[in-house]
Amino acid sequence: MATIQEFAGLLARNITEDGMIPTAVPRLGLIRASMPTLPLHTLHEPAVCIIAQGRKRVVMGDRTLLYDPRKYLIVSVDAACMGEVIEAEPDAPYLCFRFDIDRTLLREVIAAAGMGGPEQFADARAMMLSTANEDLLEAAARLVRLIDSPRDIPVLGPLAEREFLFRLLTGEQGRALAQIAQADSRLNQVHRAIEFIKSRFREPIRVSDVAEAARMSPSALHQHFKTVTAMSPLQFQKQMRLLEARRLMLGERSDAARAAFAVGYESPSQFSREYARMFGRPPARDVAILLTQEDGLQAKA
Repeated sequence: MATIQEFAGLLARNITEDGMIPTAVPRLGLIRASMPTLPLHTLHEPAVCIIAQGRKRVVMGDRTLLYDPRKYLIVSVDAACMGEVIEAEPDAPYLCFRFDIDRTLLREVIAAAGMGGPEQFADARAMMLSTANEDLLEAAARLVRLIDSPRDIPVLGPLAEREFLFRLLTGEQGRALAQIAQADSRLNQVHRAIEFIKSRFREPIRVSDVAEAARMSPSALHQHFKTVTAMSPLQFQKQMRLLEARRLMLGERSDAARAAFAVGYESPSQFSREYARMFGRPPARDVAILLTQEDGLQAKA
């Protein structure tokens, strides 16, 4: 069985520069940071993350999660969140294993294990934190070891992925995780609502339309969406708009007004207020600082 120290060493061998890198193993990525990071706002897709070294803080709505070695984070639906590495140094960098969740394969593993239809789990949320046991760490390590054996990946990769999903399903968050694969679960209803909002986030939307897409009543949608994501459907839409506007200003060098209109705002002043509330600075100042930081990192590279 892999210890957390062995798991950290395995990750360190396979990622030697800061950032997140995909690997030859499908859905597996490795993350490294040699120093604490600035807060990063993002839309986190469904995945499992295991920290091997260092510490991280994740904020979603009014919830804050702190996690460190041996802790694993399950992201069950697309989650608008802020994350920052709070403990890392060159000699002991932050190291994290990330594996994206394949809903279809998860459904197959549940069926093969004879787990039956997962029960409703009232506490299932977009982000859930638990402690990894030895079996889960070893299953994760088996996936990482495949990086050194590319020829084995097509045959052993699917087997290792099934083992990893099985260990998750039999762990502390197994009942909640199983809801991802259940068509009529609350998590999947919220997932449908999120997909509807994502496809129309630039447009004015009505909660009744989101509820219809989720196959829920408006009151049930509000209750369960808030339980899962820590925000209302309209707050989720607002965060998506602001994240996309920031991407346009950074990646395509749009000015604030053009970015605001592109994501559905009719009032640049309202956009600036809401942007500053989310990111801590007005749009132009925020983008200027981020671009300066990016230029500094490139100069050091």
